[in-house]
Amino acid sequence: MSVRWVAGVRRVVGPAVVALLLAACGAVDAVDPEVTVTGGAGETPTVTYLTPLTVDTTYRQTVWPGTGAELTDGAPVLIDFWLENATDASLVKESYSTSPTPRLLTAEELGTDLYETLQGQQVGARLLQVAPGGAGADYPTVTVLDVLPTRAVGQPVPPSPALPVVTESSDGAFTLTPTGTEPPDDLVVQPLVRGTGAQVATGDVITVQYSGFTWDDGVLFDSTWQHGLPVSFPLSDVPSWAEGLVDQPAGSRVMLVVPPSYSLGVTESEELAGRTVVFVIDILATGNPAQGAP
Repeated sequence: MSVRWVAGVRRVVGPAVVALLLAACGAVDAVDPEVTVTGGAGETPTVTYLTPLTVDTTYRQTVWPGTGAELTDGAPVLIDFWLENATDASLVKESYSTSPTPRLLTAEELGTDLYETLQGQQVGARLLQVAPGGAGADYPTVTVLDVLPTRAVGQPVPPSPALPVVTESSDGAFTLTPTGTEPPDDLVVQPLVRGTGAQVATGDVITVQYSGFTWDDGVLFDSTWQHGLPVSFPLSDVPSWAEGLVDQPAGSRVMLVVPPSYSLGVTESEELAGRTVVFVIDILATGNPAQGAP
């Protein structure tokens, strides 16, 4: 029996799914199980094979290599995945219709097998794993993994000289140099890097890395870079972002200058009351779960 699945956008997953992913990895020297993966970059994969699939040892294949940055030990890794029960090709879990999954690239975080699968890969790679049942599943699994960027990737955009200067250090952290001038009264949207991915739409769930600074002194008050992992949430949760990020493409880095008239959403704090703040946001992924669910 030939089986085919097609789907859509993105989603956040929990520990149970991570356990299934870990079970889908193992020894490298395995016989090709004749699984075909089709679909373009950025698209949900289509997986075709005969069921029930008999798997004795784990098989891994690079469907295509990445061309972006090489994954770094201990740093964040962002993946989209499609996981099937190879007994009947039923879908177990996927992230394409909701949000990609962030993890740290460590054996402790991922487990030894999945860590070895991702280690040495580059952003943009699509990987296939076919494995017998293990600790997380009592059935054979077929998994497709897409390695996504964890930083903005695109064309730099010269910022306005009237805005604070954003500097990226060698370790990837950001600093903000204040202008010493009065802040603007209105929301300011300044692209710093122009990506080429899907455009953010009203109602989307976005996956981002961001840093927040105060306008007058450039002090950092919040940062996912410090927390270690990207975050995903509905764009509507943050009013200023909902207004400023719509139509910005994924892969972009955007500066938002937010006057105190806006609710900050992600950073409600008495310390910031009445102050203008500056967000530097890397848009990693965006999608509408209602439209993309398989």
